[in-house]
Amino acid sequence: MSLWSRLRRRRVPAVRRDEGGGGRVRLAMVCFTALFMVIGGRLVYLGLSELPPSAAWRSAQDAVAATRPDILDRNGEILATDIRSVSLFAEPRKVVDADEAVELLSTILPDLGNADTRHKLASKAGFVWLKRELSPSLERPIHDLGLPGVGFLVEKQRFYPGGAVAGHIMGLVNIDNQGIAGVERTIDGRGLSDLHALGFAQTRNLEPVRLSIDLRVQHVVRDELARAMERYRAIAAVGIILDVDTGEVVAMHSLPEVDPNIPSQALEKDRLNRATAGVFEMGSVFKMFTIASALEAGVASMDSTVDASRPISIGRHTIRDFHGKGRVLNIPEVFIYSSNIGTGRLALQLGPTRQQQFFREFGFLGKLKTDIPEVGAPIVPGNWKEIVAVTTSFGHGLSVSPMQTAVAGAALVNGGRYIPPTFFARTRAEADQVTTRVVSEETSAAMRTMFRMNVEKGSGRRAEVKGYRVGGKTGTAEKVVGGRYSKEKNLNSFLAAFPMDNPRYLVLVVVDEPKPDPKTGGGRTAGLNAAPTVSAIIRRAGPLLGVEPRFRDPNAGPLLVSY
Repeated sequence: MSLWSRLRRRRVPAVRRDEGGGGRVRLAMVCFTALFMVIGGRLVYLGLSELPPSAAWRSAQDAVAATRPDILDRNGEILATDIRSVSLFAEPRKVVDADEAVELLSTILPDLGNADTRHKLASKAGFVWLKRELSPSLERPIHDLGLPGVGFLVEKQRFYPGGAVAGHIMGLVNIDNQGIAGVERTIDGRGLSDLHALGFAQTRNLEPVRLSIDLRVQHVVRDELARAMERYRAIAAVGIILDVDTGEVVAMHSLPEVDPNIPSQALEKDRLNRATAGVFEMGSVFKMFTIASALEAGVASMDSTVDASRPISIGRHTIRDFHGKGRVLNIPEVFIYSSNIGTGRLALQLGPTRQQQFFREFGFLGKLKTDIPEVGAPIVPGNWKEIVAVTTSFGHGLSVSPMQTAVAGAALVNGGRYIPPTFFARTRAEADQVTTRVVSEETSAAMRTMFRMNVEKGSGRRAEVKGYRVGGKTGTAEKVVGGRYSKEKNLNSFLAAFPMDNPRYLVLVVVDEPKPDPKTGGGRTAGLNAAPTVSAIIRRAGPLLGVEPRFRDPNAGPLLVSY
């Protein structure tokens, strides 16, 4: 057999196919497919989810989330509350095209179409504000722009339903909802700011804060002041109502007013809170304090007489009466006829040292202590000489706030107790803990008698309200213009209390630079403008305060209605 034949007949083993190779390929394909699916899914997830907020974003969110408590009047009416608003922010590191973002945003918010906005968006900052407190109507159009790195934060915005009705009392909050004036600032100082700092007042409901203010009476005071300003063409006016037994401020308004919903108004100097922050020479209203001091010191009694037949001369100064009687006056007549000479002679009998001490106890020589920070410092004479004693006895040469005058006046009618004023609810027991006695009950009773006599037959006749037994004192002070007292510009006031046989409330009205009433031709003095304004306020506010008018025996006690 040939070699070839032998080779053909020999079995050559065939090459075996690796039966497991196809499986390994399929396994590799499955693994790669799964890997790509995981990567794709992760990309989709990242594309649909938001990136974790930056530290700057979290800090801003913490700052704007702080809530404030509702503020209520004494009857539960809302004076201030938080409402939802949104603010526009950007995280510049996530902004894709700053120029495009500025261009698109300016189509909705034109004030953002400037170089400053572009600079913010092109920076490397983690967080920047673009616009605070947007209206809801702008939120959706901006959202629909779909700008990367631009978003919204929900904020709490302070809202005052009554607007300017109690503006000077409420004060203001800043853009971050922090109190910066009025009772809003006081609330922060009483612990709210600490709660915010610790993170305990971010979203929880806070207990409402109840004030002593009666919103209904506040409306009355505001309305009557506005009428007086219009009628007498005055440049400003102030109205205050105090509870004489607790020191609670039931109403306080100053015109021109401030609407806390329009914060920029607080920067206008004419809108100063004249009730507590303004200081003025109050004029003849001060005679009541001089007479009370003389009675308390024992240098005079209700039966005493004072020679007002001739002026007082001290050095180059001569003190005269505006409408003098030219005769000897008893103490009630000095009060009723508002005699500068009579009051000045009482001050000289009292002496500068004792007079100064009484004025200190009445709270005139230092800043008023109360619940709002806007308090003016009195302007006090540096050297209390005899001439100073005489001029300050009838309200010249010493400038205090209307609220200081009202609080001291309350002490003259409530039995002689000086009670620091408060804008928060206070009970009689709580008031007794902060009360100091400045005059005796006997002196207070004598002052109440003179208050009532002045309305019955003196300069306060136009303050009378039938059934309410009003008593009070006028004050017409010439204002200093160019270093001299002007006979054309007055600061007029009337301080009253009612019902006089058992006073519950004190009312003070101040009218700044009134002009003669065009209808009657009169109105420059306090008895012709401030006094009738007080009358109008009492007529409307008395029933709201629970004091029922009494038309029966004038010697009987008042009828009081609980409220």
